[in-house]
This record gives sequence, C-alpha cells and structure tokens, in this order.
Amino acid sequence: MAQAASKMGWKIFGGVSVMGAGMLARKALTTAWTKTTGKTPPANPASATTTWPEALAWATVSGTAIGVVRVIAQRKAADTWRRASGSLPPGLEEEVS
Repeated sequence: MAQAASKMGWKIFGGVSVMGAGMLARKALTTAWTKTTGKTPPANPASATTTWPEALAWATVSGTAIGVVRVIAQRKAADTWRRASGSLPPGLEEEVS
C-alpha cells in the first residue's frame, strides 16, 4: 500500500513540476520568438497560411526547448524527491554499470 501511495505521489509531484516548467518555457519561447522575428509564433504550424520556413523553425525551436526543459524539470523533481525521502522516485532506479 505504501508503495502505491509513493507511486501516486511521484506521479503528481513529477507531473506538476513538468507542467509548470513547460508553461514557463512556452512563455519564454513565445517572448523570445516575438522579440527576434517581430511576429507572434504560429498558432498552428501545419496551417497553409504559415510559411514552411516559419513552421519548421518554430517546430524545431519549440520542440527542442520543451524537450530540454522537461528533462531538466524531471531531474530536479527527482533530486528533490530523493533529498526529501531518502530514495529515488518509483521507477527511477539507479543504473548499475
């Protein structure tokens, strides 16, 4: 039972951490894109009204940044969990080489 509660706690804690970081990253990306290009980022890069270069640039920049921020947020959340509980979160076992 304690293990199930631990798994649920980690899912909530890790999920909230990643969502918060993603929202902040998206805001920062939108601001940086607007300052750099003078236009807002495409709302729907797949739209025919968005040029190919603009759609591909936004997809590349946003996808990379969100992916990196997600990994950072997950690692920070796991480290916080480990410091608070004394063990890694469920599912994030140490790799043995």
